[in-house]
Amino acid sequence: MLQIKRIFTSMLLFFLVFAAIDSALAYEEIAPKMDVHFINVGQGDSIFIKTPGQKNILIDAGPPKAGKKVVKYLKGLGVKELDLIIATHPDRDHIGGLPAVMKEFKVKEILDSGKLHITRAYANYMNEIRKQDIPLTVAKAGKEVSIDTLLDMRILNAYGKRKNNNQSSIAFKLSYNDVDFLFLGDIEDKQENKIAKTYDVRAEIIKIAHHGSKSSSSEKFLEQVDPEVAVITYSKYNDYGHPVNRVINKLFELETDIYSTAVYGDLVIHTEGEHYVILPQRSPIQGILESS
Repeated sequence: MLQIKRIFTSMLLFFLVFAAIDSALAYEEIAPKMDVHFINVGQGDSIFIKTPGQKNILIDAGPPKAGKKVVKYLKGLGVKELDLIIATHPDRDHIGGLPAVMKEFKVKEILDSGKLHITRAYANYMNEIRKQDIPLTVAKAGKEVSIDTLLDMRILNAYGKRKNNNQSSIAFKLSYNDVDFLFLGDIEDKQENKIAKTYDVRAEIIKIAHHGSKSSSSEKFLEQVDPEVAVITYSKYNDYGHPVNRVINKLFELETDIYSTAVYGDLVIHTEGEHYVILPQRSPIQGILESS
């Protein structure tokens, strides 16, 4: 009788282990993926996110002349509407292309930094919002953005009194299970230090602030993030010296893989929440030889 019980127990354990393994494999097969596209708009930012729940998020759209490329890129992905546009701050290399996007796609909501600006690019951006009566929300640091139940999305920085445009950038952390992204707009050292004291800024993937300029990405902050991958958006023909050697050297020291739109062109990161794959448009040698 005892022998029968042992055999029964062994068989039960076997089936439980098999069921657990089968469930894990099934989860891996059906786990929805998230795609993050860093669109090469030259000297500026434009990032498109297709969330696991099939929501469409666009972060900025580069300078005015980049609007057509962003529209073409999104249409190439089969995008019909945008659930959310995040206008990180009112500089033309971030919001300049947004009017062209708003004219081509239905936009359900805009998340704005709240920083006002007196330029033609900003006026065109605001006029298009008013013309289409698109709901606009002003970002608040610490608030969660509820757009996809499979994601955790928290605003880390937004406009405040006595902040300039860059300092007012919307910065946020986006987490899909075990994979964390930091999107930092053009924030500067002071804002980086503040959010690092307030929030957990550790992330596998970081969009380097302000195109890798000297005003951002302090060594201490990068150490706190400890990223596996850093994405830098800039034109290799920019007049600002982006990115500066200090930022690049620190990333090398941290053994962070560096991808830039200037070298690799458009970048796509696929993740199912546990692993991620990076697909560049071109190889480094092609990027160095080609103009962008």
